[in-house]
Amino acid sequence: MPIPLSVPGRAELLDHLVHTHIAGVVATPRANSLDHYRKLAHGDRLHWLGVDLGDRWVDEQDVLAVMAERCGVSDDPELRTGQDYIDPELTVAALERAAAFLRKAAETGQRVLLATGHPGGLLDVHRMTAAALRAAGCEITALPLGLTADEGRVHPVADVAVYERGATLWHTHSPAPMAAVLDGLARSGRPLPELVIADHGWAGCAAQRGIDAVGYADCNDPALFLAEAEGTLGVAVPLDDHVTDPRFYEPMTAYLLWYAGLL
Repeated sequence: MPIPLSVPGRAELLDHLVHTHIAGVVATPRANSLDHYRKLAHGDRLHWLGVDLGDRWVDEQDVLAVMAERCGVSDDPELRTGQDYIDPELTVAALERAAAFLRKAAETGQRVLLATGHPGGLLDVHRMTAAALRAAGCEITALPLGLTADEGRVHPVADVAVYERGATLWHTHSPAPMAAVLDGLARSGRPLPELVIADHGWAGCAAQRGIDAVGYADCNDPALFLAEAEGTLGVAVPLDDHVTDPRFYEPMTAYLLWYAGLL
């Protein structure tokens, strides 16, 4: 493993997640989370993150109940002010479930695709994961040339698929970039990935197409948690996806890779 990382113990990681606001009290306003739950329930495809939810989640209270169970937000619909909350125990538990997918990929030499719509926060999480999996013998999926989506380009940065527009890496929850990757692979006659590790629309699109997927998501983006509850997505990891310093994610990444047997 070429990336030196110090692995925290479980209790130490829980403290770190709360201290850095990756979990615990997070920057996301409670009102924003509830607004997104309502929009998802009312059929706003922007908030479906590439997952086909059909008419199964038309009651925002049902969405809130799943988010309380899988993310740790308050289940009180009348609580509408202040900052939202992610249970750090649920974050670590999800990391441990995600590690099982990484372990299997390493043991069987799977083809793995990593992608992020949060390059300012999560790019290094995916980059370090890609490096560990490559060192363990996995094939990291190479993207076809010339991929476009949403009036921008899709290409790799350090083995991680990203969306670029106007010479800048963009934050996007759209599933279109992942669709462009998977369609491009199919057109070129190349095999699809056996595992996708991504976030938001990138993970949702892959899961909807039947690929094993692990996705990171914030407490105001419920679609991946609903997809996990339905069995479409392998694991949804709850966390604040853009804290003040991306280096804050390094202990979390180290724990994930260690738990997967990759450190």
